[in-house]
Amino acid sequence: MKHMSLLFLLALGSLYGHDSQSLAPSYGERGSDVGMQVFREVCNTKPQDNVVLSPHGVASILGMLLPGAHGETQRQLLKALRYKKTGPYKMLKKLHKALTAKSNQDLVLMANGLFSQRGFPMENAFVTANRANFQCENRTLDFSDPQAASDEINVWVNDKTKGHIPTLVKPDMLDAAMTRLVAVNAIYFKGLWKSCFKPEDTKMRPFTAGDGNVYKVPMMSQLSVFNIGMATTPQGIKYRVIELPYHGDTISMLIALPSDEDTPLSHIIPHISTATVQTWSKLMHMRKIRLLIPKFTADAEVDLQGPLSVLGITDMFSQARADFRHLSCEPLFVYTALQKAKIIVNEDGTQASAATIAILMARSSPPWVTVDRPFLFLIRHNPTGTVLFMGQINKP
Repeated sequence: MKHMSLLFLLALGSLYGHDSQSLAPSYGERGSDVGMQVFREVCNTKPQDNVVLSPHGVASILGMLLPGAHGETQRQLLKALRYKKTGPYKMLKKLHKALTAKSNQDLVLMANGLFSQRGFPMENAFVTANRANFQCENRTLDFSDPQAASDEINVWVNDKTKGHIPTLVKPDMLDAAMTRLVAVNAIYFKGLWKSCFKPEDTKMRPFTAGDGNVYKVPMMSQLSVFNIGMATTPQGIKYRVIELPYHGDTISMLIALPSDEDTPLSHIIPHISTATVQTWSKLMHMRKIRLLIPKFTADAEVDLQGPLSVLGITDMFSQARADFRHLSCEPLFVYTALQKAKIIVNEDGTQASAATIAILMARSSPPWVTVDRPFLFLIRHNPTGTVLFMGQINKP
């Protein structure tokens, strides 16, 4: 039987902007690790570029496809995600519930949808699992009209993300004759700094980009108490880690940059995993510093097929080997896998915080910590260890 096609999309919207209880990885961390490995593969091919990716987004879309997979296709997904064969559905449901809890509603918006060709038969168990685990909606479209189909998907995503992601799918991404299903996961995050940066303190300062050139960029500045520490890779490369919590304390931005100005960022990226991030809390301590970090905006579109194939997820992209028999009786394969992401980091934050009061009571002259060369950032949901976003910034 001729294979039908499955379009696999993940899109992210604009973004402004405690440790897990056990060293055993949570399902949030296991999924994030897959996305972080994808991130490393992308950075290997784009060492001088800005790269933005959602590790959790990659894991989510793979998790949505997992209930439909069988045989070697299923085995490859389970191995990469480090999930149990019996199905981690209860854990995925708990994870999604934690990430979309009321306490996070002002920070994180997530939307999951399955858009199938009208008349295309999907297994009830597949649809039910995705509805339970990801609050996933199922809609039918007519892909023989790619413009109308893409418009409807875009309207849905725009509505689910409160207008933050107005356009996701382009008509030329859809095959009028062969597309049977579009799986979409959209994430939008907007966090207010717990300790704000004042716009009047932002000054133009030098930043040494990944290509070695020095540029003047708007550098935010504040005197406050931050969690900061020094970590070391297995190769002995030291790098500094700084935590910037967002209002609400459940999500933080973590910034890492090599201590030695001559050490490329690429020397520490291969070392970063959720296990690494978990150890940082033991190395960091609260300290009053003058922190300078650049305002930056970065966006990227990442083709996921290459990086996922390197991780051993290959069969789902093959017309000959893909096995999604638990999704539909019609044979399917994934023909497009991509992620779009954008991040905007600026001074926005809360108007008052306890840290601001503590500043006035400090007795000694605080050190300056200046992020003025390529750096790595992660945005982490602390209770679950889930890495929502990460990126390398070579030039703000």
